[in-house]
Amino acid sequence: MSEEKIIDGKKISLMIKEEIKKDVLKLKEKGIIPTLAVVIVGENPASKVYVRNKKKGCEEVGINSLSYELKEETTEEELLNLVKELNEREDVNGILVQLPLPKHIDENKVILSINPEKDVDCFHPYNVGLVSTGNEGFLPCTPAGIIELIKRSGFEIAGKNCVVIGRSNIVGKPAAMLLLKENGTVTVCHSKTKNLSEICKTADIIVVATGKRNTLTPDMIKEGVIIIDVGMNRDENNKLCGDVDFNGCYPLAKAITPVPGGVGPMTIAMLLNNCIIKLRKFL
Repeated sequence: MSEEKIIDGKKISLMIKEEIKKDVLKLKEKGIIPTLAVVIVGENPASKVYVRNKKKGCEEVGINSLSYELKEETTEEELLNLVKELNEREDVNGILVQLPLPKHIDENKVILSINPEKDVDCFHPYNVGLVSTGNEGFLPCTPAGIIELIKRSGFEIAGKNCVVIGRSNIVGKPAAMLLLKENGTVTVCHSKTKNLSEICKTADIIVVATGKRNTLTPDMIKEGVIIIDVGMNRDENNKLCGDVDFNGCYPLAKAITPVPGGVGPMTIAMLLNNCIIKLRKFL
């Protein structure tokens, strides 16, 4: 396999982290200590891994992280009170409540309770609105990572036919918005799309975020396409794989992200970037 074809998310995320590290050092010289508060409720194993990775990422770039690990039976009111306290703390500039939350807690209510100025996950409707209107502010972490992967690999988005498969609020919709901001011509496809294969064959760039293995297969793409695979699944041998038939699509693609090692590392890098995005005005 040619290394030139593989978009290396690990390598690109390290470049971004180095840039963040330098900015964090400059901020600390001015007496500003970027601080992220991470809140997790319950014992969800995947969430615990994500939270551990976020803490590790903060350490790597010099961002201070506060960790709140709450019991499963924590009430909605207790969680909202903690968020209120973190909103009011001047030394905290980023708040992240790890989803999913236990069933007895209303996720929307919690997201709405986070001060939009500290909403580093970019889930608050105010920040989602800024993204959809193309204004400056926090960027949704995974979609922002997708844009960086494409641009830092030397590919142009402007004027290209971009197809996004998947319309989730976390990846699909915001990825479409960010591709539009980069002047791509964007089509969003989903489970009800009738002629998915025909649409994909017109694409120069395809972003796949469905959570289903083999959503994209070689018969659906043209030669020279750039493929970004956001999926995280397990194959019959319990090996990590994405939403794309990687081995089938690889020979036709101009560039393709692997799973693991593609989009995943970028999500954390862009979260860390959000932690200092509002502080860069002090540099």
